[in-house]
Amino acid sequence: MKQSGIGFFERYLTLWVLLCMGLGVAIGVYLPQVPHFLAKFEYANVSIPVAILIWLMIYPMMLKVDFHSIKEVGQNPKGLIITWVTNWLIKPFTMYLIALFFFFVLYKAILPQETARQYLAGAVLLGAAPCTAMVFVWSHLTKGNPAYTLVQVATNDLIILAAFVPIVGLLLGISGITIPWMTLFLSVVLFVVIPLGAGWISRVLITKRRGLHYFEQVFIPKFSNVTITGLLLTLIIIFSFQGRTIVENPLHILLIAIPLILQTFLIFFIAYLWAKAWKLPHDVAAPAGMIGASNFFELAVAVAISIFGLQSGATIATVVGVLVEVPVMLTLVRIANNTKRWFKVPVAR
Repeated sequence: MKQSGIGFFERYLTLWVLLCMGLGVAIGVYLPQVPHFLAKFEYANVSIPVAILIWLMIYPMMLKVDFHSIKEVGQNPKGLIITWVTNWLIKPFTMYLIALFFFFVLYKAILPQETARQYLAGAVLLGAAPCTAMVFVWSHLTKGNPAYTLVQVATNDLIILAAFVPIVGLLLGISGITIPWMTLFLSVVLFVVIPLGAGWISRVLITKRRGLHYFEQVFIPKFSNVTITGLLLTLIIIFSFQGRTIVENPLHILLIAIPLILQTFLIFFIAYLWAKAWKLPHDVAAPAGMIGASNFFELAVAVAISIFGLQSGATIATVVGVLVEVPVMLTLVRIANNTKRWFKVPVAR
């Protein structure tokens, strides 16, 4: 699939997030009747308006996943091993340990224990959800191998179906956080399985009728702003529910951001330097580092809302992940491009 650079909305995502945070907080403080009205539209503790918006965020991402690319899985086996091990055997657990240290040790005198537990839960949800869409952008900006990027995204989407629930359940369970397993499972079905299936069916049917070129160059671009719009509207709703809490504890946003940023850099360098040690080319090493460093924050936000609610600290923590995502990832793109000389191997083995 032809890839494009980061768009206007994506490039300034942090600014839009900050503006939506401010608007949401203002609504929550000065127009509390708005979140009270939205609270009426809930089913099984899930906000129906937010669920619809999140689904609209995720569906366009799933359109980009081409499962036919999995047949190319053997072309870059070392790169995929790095991706899979880093994303699923390292990242969730380093995120847990880093968040545990910051929220329960370093911030012990600042954060109440229950608040720290909520923030830890949000961090765990982010750590267990590697990127599935924006990695196409990060890969393009580092001149990554598009075939390898497609395969790593497709295989990670499949792994999410099997690994996300048990990893999240394990890490939250050992933290003393009660897990409604059915809610967690249904969240994955609602926010991964259904949009993933819808994306696959859309790809098959539209490609069959109009061709692959139309699907990738005309149909998918129609949704280019749907994801960002859905995200920003979701953030306004979330922060309208969190308005009073944010006003009373503005420092908490920074406290949450610090461990998330450290985790992002750590995971990138684990995968990136591992690829260098295995003598992989730069166009495989860069996207290998990017997919783990970046997060499927839409899924993390959705599950946090489903399990803990719109007013929870876990939801706030996942939203902070959205806030820091773009500037941190653009920094890593710059690092990857400036260290390209480290990689001299022309062909992956």
